[in-house]
Amino acid sequence: MEVRLRRVYEPPSAEDGARVLVDRVWPRGLSKDKARLDEWEKDVAPSTELRKWYGHDAARFEEFTRRYDAELAEPERAAALDHLRELAREGTVTLLTATKDIDRSQAAVLADRLRDSS
Repeated sequence: MEVRLRRVYEPPSAEDGARVLVDRVWPRGLSKDKARLDEWEKDVAPSTELRKWYGHDAARFEEFTRRYDAELAEPERAAALDHLRELAREGTVTLLTATKDIDRSQAAVLADRLRDSS
């Protein structure tokens, strides 16, 4: 199972496999044509409340991860995560986010959860 992380603003690569946006909000200034997504999985994204609380503050990442894991147990998000697992079993999946610090983003948490389930 290969799960990759990239910023959605980066040009697509032939090695990306299935390109899945995992943000709840569409990335600013990006057209759907340029994004070249296979899917936009909004349901797996953190809640608006959690996203705003986190505010991409690196000092809050550990607590963000704990709270996000709790959200991922909710039925709608759990189903969306299961869908990502299915995609990853079929081939390479690239999780896309607009976040600048992708190593401390929901995409990084999701990639870890997908890799842990392989």
